[in-house]
Amino acid sequence: MKRRISALALAALLVLGLTACGGKKTDGTTIKVGATPAPHAAILEVAKEILAEQGYTLDIVEYDDYVTPNTSLEDGSLDANYFQHITYMNEFNAEHGTHMVSVADVHYEPFGLYAGKTTDLAGLTGGAQIAVPNDGTNEARALLLLEQEGLIKLKEGVGLSATKSDIADDGGFEIIELNADQLPSRLQDVDMAVINGNYAIDAGLKVSDAVAVEAATGAAAEAYVNVLAVKEGNESSEGIQALVKALQSDAVKTFIEDTYDGAVVPLF
Repeated sequence: MKRRISALALAALLVLGLTACGGKKTDGTTIKVGATPAPHAAILEVAKEILAEQGYTLDIVEYDDYVTPNTSLEDGSLDANYFQHITYMNEFNAEHGTHMVSVADVHYEPFGLYAGKTTDLAGLTGGAQIAVPNDGTNEARALLLLEQEGLIKLKEGVGLSATKSDIADDGGFEIIELNADQLPSRLQDVDMAVINGNYAIDAGLKVSDAVAVEAATGAAAEAYVNVLAVKEGNESSEGIQALVKALQSDAVKTFIEDTYDGAVVPLF
């Protein structure tokens, strides 16, 4: 009996050893990731298929706001999130005392200025209403796009910290601050609106139809790269690293390029 038990114990140890050394998974592991619907959740669906072949289950939880995915990551409800750019993540950490880190650069979404009641820049007149997102760096980014097009002028050096109060010359326009997710539905109520890439995609707006598009320079792409974020300390977990590889795969790159027609640009 003792010999039989020893033999069984040895066999179990050998199986555990093979698993630890990279043996094929047979039990599966769930990775819970928060994302906004478009394009993030759609891109994750491609990664989901890749991960399934490796024994992982990707549980994609969709959110319609920019706060809950981060607080849920911080409290451990999520293993990762994929919805935000690196500058927003860093500022969220600073403001809320969260501990998120980026584990992968995935894509860049150029901001667009979309026509509402006014169809082109030449048609904008004094008193015209231009809506912008009201959250942190996204508002600054929108204001920089308006400045890029010569519609407003910002105070010297405000850069990515710009707010409505930093407008030195509003050009006679009324700048309306709205929640980012409300911009597409309110587009017809204003003359124009600067809309985040994911919300524009979700609303069926094409960046190729935008009145103006954020210049895709190296600095913009670096500041606004959308990242896969995890809570600090979880960067090296096996599941997270598998997710990184899946998101930066050729299959995901091809999907992005074939699906979004320049509204989403892979950065890997």
